[in-house]
Amino acid sequence: MLDLAVEAREAPHQRDDLIEDDIVFCYFSKPSTRTRVSFAAAIAHLGGEAEFFGPSELQLGRGETIEDTAMVVSGYARAAVIRTYSHDDVARFASAASIPVINALTDRHHPCQTLADLLTIRDRFGSFEGLRLAYLGAGNNVAHSLIQGCALAGIDVVVATPESLSVDRSIVDEAWPVAAELGSSIELTDDPMQAVKGADVVYTDVWLSMGDPDEEKEARRSMLRPYQVTAEMMELASDSAIFMHCLPAHRGDEVTGEVIDGEQSVIAVQAENRMHTEQAMLVALLTGSLTGRS
Repeated sequence: MLDLAVEAREAPHQRDDLIEDDIVFCYFSKPSTRTRVSFAAAIAHLGGEAEFFGPSELQLGRGETIEDTAMVVSGYARAAVIRTYSHDDVARFASAASIPVINALTDRHHPCQTLADLLTIRDRFGSFEGLRLAYLGAGNNVAHSLIQGCALAGIDVVVATPESLSVDRSIVDEAWPVAAELGSSIELTDDPMQAVKGADVVYTDVWLSMGDPDEEKEARRSMLRPYQVTAEMMELASDSAIFMHCLPAHRGDEVTGEVIDGEQSVIAVQAENRMHTEQAMLVALLTGSLTGRS
């Protein structure tokens, strides 16, 4: 998939007839910048048109089932892209659809982001062998998908979170055998300094998620303050370490401006790679081949 993404980056229009004169149905119940624009661009590169809908624009808002929606949409579109809150919504849609369905983010997973992250890491280091990624902050959808992605890539991953904001252990349990097969490790800790020591990649995400109650925000900030990525913390990482963030970022919360705007930050490349990896996903799903050739 990453090789296919590199092809898309080098020649984005080489398959500009793949979705020619067709649409990709995009259901977004959450606000979006990178996901929405990158998918729109990727779909356009393949000759198609992205049609975006929110909850108020569909009969889902009046009680129609997700399954009925998926069935109907399958007759209109070549593929579907869904960004929503409940992971169960994506699973139900996919189970009833007869077209490819891409999870563009749920509260539980963010696989599109992780694929772009892996491409960014491989671009910088040449391979995944011997790499260590440290994730600092709250155990959320980004952390979950990073654990799964690093396991598949053979990257050692250590996740540092407060105990009360840890990742879902069932995801860790599922990823363990995959990591073990490739000789990599998964570590959970509440010590951010220990996590970043010798790390090749230091990764963080926003502390406050969409929908967090106002009364909980300051308590959450206080709990996560020790996990802020600072210049001093980056000095504990390897000499060639890079800083990553899936964006949007809040300077002064999860990361200082000095780090995210500094020389070690690769957030711009990371964001651009969303488009290339999403284009690769569409090509692979619509051709039924990871080579992009049906």
